[in-house]
Amino acid sequence: MVTLILGSLTALPALSMDMYLPALPDVGGAMHTPAATVQLTLTACLLGLAVGQLVVGPMSDRFGRRRPLLIGSLGYVLASAACAVAPTIETLTLFRLLQGLCGAAGIVIARAVVRDLYDGLAMARFFSTLMLISGVAPILAPVLGGQVLRFTDWRGVFLILTGIGVLLTFIVLRWLPETLPPGERHSGGVPAALHTMRGLFRDRVFTGYLLAGAFTFAGLFAYVAASPFVMQEIYGASPQTYSLLFMANSIGLVAVGQINGKILVGRVPLDKVIAFGLCVVLSAAVSLLLMTTGVFGRPGLLPVATGLFVLMSGMALILPNANSQALMRTPHAAGSASALLGTSQFLIGAITSPLVGIAGEHTAVPMAIVQLASLLLAAACFVALCRPWRTRD
Repeated sequence: MVTLILGSLTALPALSMDMYLPALPDVGGAMHTPAATVQLTLTACLLGLAVGQLVVGPMSDRFGRRRPLLIGSLGYVLASAACAVAPTIETLTLFRLLQGLCGAAGIVIARAVVRDLYDGLAMARFFSTLMLISGVAPILAPVLGGQVLRFTDWRGVFLILTGIGVLLTFIVLRWLPETLPPGERHSGGVPAALHTMRGLFRDRVFTGYLLAGAFTFAGLFAYVAASPFVMQEIYGASPQTYSLLFMANSIGLVAVGQINGKILVGRVPLDKVIAFGLCVVLSAAVSLLLMTTGVFGRPGLLPVATGLFVLMSGMALILPNANSQALMRTPHAAGSASALLGTSQFLIGAITSPLVGIAGEHTAVPMAIVQLASLLLAAACFVALCRPWRTRD
């Protein structure tokens, strides 16, 4: 039961973003707003997820896991309901920021609970299992969002998210136990939390895994922000076709995550798996850049979709293993470490996401450039800071 709850908590922010994706062009049309402005609603949610984790993580180290999680869940319900009635793009962006701030509690506390309960390879395997459960959200969310748009407009998407938030709040209240005993909690306030985080950043290897995961995540969110316009506006896919393509990519991510957890973890060193994953996603990113710039002529929907499928699937070899390697080094401050991991991922994602629309709605080149640049930075941080060929201290 705990596994299902943690998977659902991890999935909620992805559900909040991906279910909304097929509606992005409709939001722009309804509010007479260009694509770049509509994408700011995604950026606001990402920024909220980043900042929220930075706040909730240390709070969970001080007050335990349940109390901050329940407060965040209730806030998520209220923010989602506000999004459904937002009158302007500005107020929608503000409410999306609040939705992200409150939804961040689920991600950071779920990771901290995993660190409370597991260690070593068992933790890496559990993260892969968590990816299977949380991966159902990006598989189903765009399909559900596309079907919702058959019967209502984009506001109906947020009403459904409100209902999901209510259900998850009840489940947490009823079935999630406290995993951080009072004797292991930190009694310090904000200064103590900042001191702990500074200590984590002084760990070169921890910082390397943090940045490698964050820049990989940036490549993922470049896809999330750009794909509705790339697939629908440039390549002519309907909202339903787009949702099916997004579902296929999510299935690839989940399937490779299970191969990682069930077959590779324990048999292959995690650093080797991360290195191989980086090679895969870099190859896919280079291919996408060549296709979108017209080096191979004007590609159709299928070649671009195939490149994105390989890119997304390869990320399942990087993200869970980078998180596991980082958290293995921080048993003394799981909440703060989880907050830094999550904040870095969503903050860099929030910064890079608007860049994909900088040249307008009719070119996929910015998406490919942002993805390749992000993944090159991820590889550079992994090699320069983690130094996987050396014996760890």
